[in-house]
Amino acid sequence: MNTINTRKRIEEDLSLLKNMIYRMSGLASESLEKAVWALKNQDAELAQKVIADGDVIDELEEKLDAACMEFAARYQPLGEDLRVVVSIMHIAVDLERIGDYGENIAKVTLSLSRMPQLKPLIDIPRMVEIIKEMLRLSMSAVDNHDGEAALKVFPMDDEVDDLEKQIMRELLLLIMEKPERIEQSFNLMNVSKTLERAGDHATNVAERVAYMYTGRPVKASSYRRKKMA
Repeated sequence: MNTINTRKRIEEDLSLLKNMIYRMSGLASESLEKAVWALKNQDAELAQKVIADGDVIDELEEKLDAACMEFAARYQPLGEDLRVVVSIMHIAVDLERIGDYGENIAKVTLSLSRMPQLKPLIDIPRMVEIIKEMLRLSMSAVDNHDGEAALKVFPMDDEVDDLEKQIMRELLLLIMEKPERIEQSFNLMNVSKTLERAGDHATNVAERVAYMYTGRPVKASSYRRKKMA
């Protein structure tokens, strides 16, 4: 009976840890989405809010890290339980970094909000939508204990990389045509590079989720498009 009760408590505590990681993922996605919406619409007030809200993600990451350590000390987990707790700690670091990227984009928004818009933003918002879907798929895989489902995330990072390269090409051409717009162009390049890095962190999250439930280390490169030599 005691073993059954202990298992029940472990499941309950794991559920609490997962709920915290779900919330972090939602906040990280929201940070990117709001920051890019503010950039697209030159909304300095929203950009300031994104920056101010960054502390919420940081505090949640600290609480989650402490909760994972407490779980490990209390139950001394093995097998899948241990993989889940260790993976959640790593995932929290990646999600906190994605939240930081939202803040960085919001800061760029503040510097660009006083300038005429360089061009309508189309591909940058597309990058955000893909990253959001990457995180959604990973969190769904956690919820369903389905490591194989996380593998679907990996090819999506190729889409993010393709958009980043396309944005870079377009902005370089624009600089050649309008050298006076170089500051704005470089700021938008910085945004696209920031989102490309966010995609890398979303990929890291999927790798960890796959490891949680398959029990084997998974490398995204094995499932992505092969690079040309």
